[in-house]
Amino acid sequence: MASIVTRKEVAALAGVSEATVSRVFNGVGPMKEETKQRVLEAARTLNYHPHAIAQSFARRRSGNLGVVLPYVPKVHIFSTYYFSEVLSGIGKQVMESGYDMLLKFRTPGLENDYSKLFLSQKVDACIILGATDTPGERASLDRLQAAGHPFCLVNQHFAGASFNEVEADHVQGSYMAVKHLLGKGLRRIAFLNGSAEFSNSRDRLQGYLTAMREAGALPEGPWDASAVPAHLYYEGNYSRTSGYRAAERLCANRGRIDAVFAANDRMAIGLMQGMRERGVEPGRDIAIIGYDDSDAARVTDPPLTSVSVPFFEMGRTAAERLLQAIGVKGADDRGAGAAGEASAVREVAERSQAAGREIAERSQAAECEAAGRLEAAETDGKAGAGAGSFQIKLDTRLVIRQSCGS
Repeated sequence: MASIVTRKEVAALAGVSEATVSRVFNGVGPMKEETKQRVLEAARTLNYHPHAIAQSFARRRSGNLGVVLPYVPKVHIFSTYYFSEVLSGIGKQVMESGYDMLLKFRTPGLENDYSKLFLSQKVDACIILGATDTPGERASLDRLQAAGHPFCLVNQHFAGASFNEVEADHVQGSYMAVKHLLGKGLRRIAFLNGSAEFSNSRDRLQGYLTAMREAGALPEGPWDASAVPAHLYYEGNYSRTSGYRAAERLCANRGRIDAVFAANDRMAIGLMQGMRERGVEPGRDIAIIGYDDSDAARVTDPPLTSVSVPFFEMGRTAAERLLQAIGVKGADDRGAGAAGEASAVREVAERSQAAGREIAERSQAAECEAAGRLEAAETDGKAGAGAGSFQIKLDTRLVIRQSCGS
């Protein structure tokens, strides 16, 4: 039976004190790089592994990054492209930072007390996925922030709040998609959106309205669903089933619709299936564009034109910035390409913000809405958003395939 290597043996081989070995593995206090490397080399030679529980006590941390997910019965959440990509990005960064990831499910629609995760000392920080803009959710997040617990929202923005957020420029994404259809001479473009409780649904609607009004395909009006004629606006819940069900209503208005922009690929794929069953051939009889550029978009018949969203990078960036905020050393170390990747994220955010300004200038109402988001995105680490806080927006791009053919 192999003997257990002690900290004392590592210290002796490295020529340092036991306290120095502890500081190296717990990331506590200043340390010469040469000394740190001697300790790590001695540990590798002796196959020494520090005790995880003892480390957590020494650091006064759990070593866990929490990830809160919505629990929806009968929905295989880990098989959905959005959640799998975001979780992969978070997991990549957590692993490289020497942390573990703790998943926590919550029931949508019920009041959530996120602070319990911190009070039980199970996590040092948490990332929240699937948050909705409701009074109860805002109140829960306000309490979490007031208590000083570090957290970050992914793909959800709360106007007027200073929460840590990482999202994509969905105004830009939907604007590009609708402009592409308009450029093909299609003007009667229907929009299949998700619930307005999600900020990205509202952002996609703004991009749709901006493009349609710029082309004269819709008159000026309010920046909500009431501005879209009933035969051009449909709402699902981002599931394939809701897209399939929408096909019946859309086909009933087939004579007044040239194309459909769906707010995600799952709804677009369900819509294509439902239309085909009713004798309408997607890509030939009607143009369809999806959103997310999921793996499924590449294998539909015909392949689905879609807006590509950097979900993996959103998850990784959220974990990286959150771990940095709580002082985890190495959270920003992505190896040789770290500086280049970080620079790319900043450049993408800047391009996204510039595109947002360009779109917003087309109407006063859109300008007010976008200016609020851009101002928030530019307050990274400044007064107003809190010390060390961040609001990051990444770019989107259009991937053209056969389904948008007329």
